[in-house]
Amino acid sequence: MQITLEVEGELITSADPQIGFMHRSDERIFESLDYRQVLMLASRHDWVNAFHAEMNIALLLEEAMGIIPPERATWSRMLLAELDRITTSLLMLGATSTGLPHILQSRERLITLHEQLTGTRVHPMFVRIGGIAHELPSSWLQSLESELDSLLLLVPGIQEHIAGEFNHLSGIGTISAEQVDQFGLSGNAARASGRSFDLRVQQPYLAYAGVDVPIQLAQGGDIPSRMTLMVEQLLVSVAIVRAAADWLRDAGRGPVNTPLPKVVRVPEGTTYLALEGPLGILGGLLDSIGDKSPWRLKLRTPSYAMVQSLRATLVGLPLEHLGVMLQSCTYVVGDADR
Repeated sequence: MQITLEVEGELITSADPQIGFMHRSDERIFESLDYRQVLMLASRHDWVNAFHAEMNIALLLEEAMGIIPPERATWSRMLLAELDRITTSLLMLGATSTGLPHILQSRERLITLHEQLTGTRVHPMFVRIGGIAHELPSSWLQSLESELDSLLLLVPGIQEHIAGEFNHLSGIGTISAEQVDQFGLSGNAARASGRSFDLRVQQPYLAYAGVDVPIQLAQGGDIPSRMTLMVEQLLVSVAIVRAAADWLRDAGRGPVNTPLPKVVRVPEGTTYLALEGPLGILGGLLDSIGDKSPWRLKLRTPSYAMVQSLRATLVGLPLEHLGVMLQSCTYVVGDADR
């Protein structure tokens, strides 16, 4: 991504974010693939939140086909979705300062556990239409919870560091509630500006209706508000992972997949589905003509909305704070450039 800036003195007066340099036409390629292949390609444009990207497609197809996955698969998906949210927050926080190398190390250990479960570090390819590839072993769940216990011990220090690093930027890089609505921003960017919206609560999917999901809010809409909410998101996600792990242990072994024919066809019609990704609302709009490939599959990604909002939210920002402003706005270029 490139941003063309106009500056007067030390203030940015105009910003023009330019994308397209990495564009791979994923949405057009979807139309030439069968639905299982679409699912495998889905995680390629967002290498930070890849599990959510493929789960979004799976939930969309299940909604269109009327498939209800086994309950064990639903709780397993929720656990892995929150693990995805944790590793994303750790990356975004750890990249902001050289004073937080330990949380990048913690993320690396979680990614290693992810690799042990799925066989890959970046592209999970673990979700299936109607379920998941295989169950989550009890030994793996135990290792995950142990690592999360270690992470919780780091949180007070992270909170202290974030406050010391960013509180002096109070009132800097403000995104107003009106700008949130104007550009369709979501996730922490919206909640830091006072918008109480989280699809896990307002439109529960997976098993979120069965767990407590407190919505963390701030009113400042500035850089410290967004950074602080990233840390608070960690605590919520860890609690959900633990609740899901307890449920899976109590449920015992059982099916985690739905039998499907060799060729998957989606009934004719239009279906939309959205979920709460780590960076905001991730949605998909499917038009099907009853074939084995989508007629049209359009993605709604939070990174695209965030990048477009920079045109307005960077105006008036001191140039010296441009770097930390962009870090607090959390986006993945591949997600915007899909």
